Amino acid sequence: MTFVHMVLLKFRAEVTQEHKTAFVKELKTLKNLACVKEGRLLVGGPSVTNPIERSKGFEYALVSYHETRAALDEYQYCKEHTQSVVSYPTPVQPPCS
Repeated sequence: MTFVHMVLLKFRAEVTQEHKTAFVKELKTLKNLACVKEGRLLVGGPSVTNPIERSKGFEYALVSYHETRAALDEYQYCKEHTQSVVSYPTPVQPPCS
């Protein structure tokens, strides 16, 4: 069974396009991790939904594929993933409660 991990990203209003581009570039490097099945990690955006309001503020999406639940857990807690998220701590809006 393949495990599919999907993340929708919203950014705070003050985040520049340059910062978003750098963050997305960093995320794309995660496809090289051994725990990502066949390098299948995609980051897409910005949203082209029309009208844009239908996107509910989500601008980018990440989808990654993992062979097992253990591989997904490895991905989520590995230093490369953690470093990517920690390197850009302010751009992403907190999840809804």
